Amino acid sequence: METRTVKLTRIPVELHKILKFENLAASGGEAKHMIAEGRVTVNGRIETQKQKKIYPGDVIEIEGYRLEMEKEAAT
Repeated sequence: METRTVKLTRIPVELHKILKFENLAASGGEAKHMIAEGRVTVNGRIETQKQKKIYPGDVIEIEGYRLEMEKEAAT
């Protein structure tokens, strides 16, 4: 499983937007479909809420990818 660290610039972020921005879905519609089908987990639990709010510390897993959320450091 490939692990990626995702730096969140805005908190919270909706789950489907993260999948789209990380190129794990070709579009927002595809991301929502993947979530609705139960193909995504958040913190080890299947998530079907397309607009689930994601925060630093959350872990998303989908199709061989693990996304670890972090807050982007202020500059």
